[in-house]
Parts: sequence; C-alpha cells; structure tokens
Amino acid sequence: MAVGFKVAFFYYQIGHGDFLHSFFSTVSYNLENGKWGSRFPTIMNELYQGTLDKDNVETAIEELKKIQLELQAFSPDKVVWDIDDLSNQPPWGKNISNDITNLSNYFVTSDGEDFITIFFNALEKAKKMQIDLTIENV
Repeated sequence: MAVGFKVAFFYYQIGHGDFLHSFFSTVSYNLENGKWGSRFPTIMNELYQGTLDKDNVETAIEELKKIQLELQAFSPDKVVWDIDDLSNQPPWGKNISNDITNLSNYFVTSDGEDFITIFFNALEKAKKMQIDLTIENV
C-alpha cells in the first residue's frame, strides 16, 4: 500500500509503507541509539503516529534539518529496513544507484524524488497553510 504526506488537499507521494518505516527505523537505530523518539520526538513519535499538529511543524522542520545533516555521516550500508527485525533487508538489497553516497540521500520516493526534500516540502506547506500534516494511505 502506498503512503504519503497530506496537507489539506496537497499530497506528497512517498511510496510503500515499508519504505517510510525504513526511514524512521534508520533514524532511530543510527541517530537515537535504537531509543525511538529520544532525540527527535516530534517526527519520530507524533508524526509517526499519523498526524503532526500544525503547532509542532516548526519543531519538526528543525528536527529534520538535524536528521539530514547527521545522516550524511553514515554510509548506505547502514540503512535499517525494519528496526523490529534487523535481519530484514531492502527488497533491492545492495543494488543501489552510484548517486547514493550516504544515508541522507539514500531514500528516494516512488516518483524518483529525494525523500528528505519531499518531506521538507510537505512540512513547509503545512507551515505556510497553518494546518496539520498527516500520513495517508492510498
């Protein structure tokens, strides 16, 4: 099932739900020492549950900036597909583009766009419109 971020009538397609879970798993495992939401509670706890309140969008933007910066220090082989089962691997295995140089640019949406860029776009739209951002299944 495909998922994306929704802000009012704007929809930002991400891809399969497992892919989105992998991003969160990778952040938790590599940047929070496996303690989900310990450093990035707005993104990892509030948004991951499905809805980011409009009053917390600015905090989420700041968290995502830190996540993006810190993921640059990790090589693509440090991706975590599922924090609940570390033996799970991405369906494509190690067959990734040479353009992927670290975990900050590892995640690419089903439309071929950089996931973190799309994430920022959705957050900025929510900030501009002063409206909640939700994760929606399609």
